Amino acid sequence: MDPFAPSAPHAHRRPALAAPRDSRPLLLDVVRCEVTKLWSVRSTWWALLATAVAMISLGAVFPATGPAAPSDPAAYGLSGFFQAQLGAAVFGALAITTEYASGSIRATLVATPQRLTVLSAKTIVVAVTTTVVGIASAFVAFFIAAQVFAGNGVSLGLTDAGALRAVIGAGLYLAVLAVLALALGVLLRSSVGTIAVVVALMLLLPGIATALPADWQGVVVPYLPAEAGQAIIGHTRFAPAGGHLLAPWTGFGILCAYTAIVFAAAAITLSRRDSR
Repeated sequence: MDPFAPSAPHAHRRPALAAPRDSRPLLLDVVRCEVTKLWSVRSTWWALLATAVAMISLGAVFPATGPAAPSDPAAYGLSGFFQAQLGAAVFGALAITTEYASGSIRATLVATPQRLTVLSAKTIVVAVTTTVVGIASAFVAFFIAAQVFAGNGVSLGLTDAGALRAVIGAGLYLAVLAVLALALGVLLRSSVGTIAVVVALMLLLPGIATALPADWQGVVVPYLPAEAGQAIIGHTRFAPAGGHLLAPWTGFGILCAYTAIVFAAAAITLSRRDSR
């Protein structure tokens, strides 16, 4: 009997099934890729360094040069968030716009055709990274400010009313702002254009709104993205006369709502538009 002859009437057998692939969700794999890409470029390091340096260094400058006993020492010691938000915005914008500038976004979307998964992974990485850096630098800034205030006879501690919320809120505010910049970057595809829009929206618009009649300021200004979001810290640069700020978490929720609207627009645009 021929040993190479088939032993059954069906000579052509179906090939063996391939071993099952790793069952991890694709999102986790894309998140890992985004982490690798993000930390492999210098702009990430510089943007996050600028964010932390602004928050920490101004945590000493403002308490030392401002009022000896401000009405809200915790928020005043965290005033560096106003400058730090520019670094957070740059970080969020560059997370996507650099890929459009270099053309590598095409390779990214070919490797992962699920475009919403790519956007979700970028958002997770940007949000988590900015939250960690923002909260850590806010804590350092708070303790530095506390030491400066102590020299003026003002006591400041985390157990003070609203102090811990302000510190954590500063980091959360920067994280949402970074996500907002990321979403705008998807829409605009330009680093310069995205950063310009964020600066106009978060820094210039509140100042322009203060030119409104006093009656309008109390109605309009607190609901602007910057003023609403900064209510969680308890201090805003352009607060209208009389300190018309929203409740901390209410204002932060409004900023999140603004960001969610822009993010939804970015998701729709990324899904329907070509990658060029």
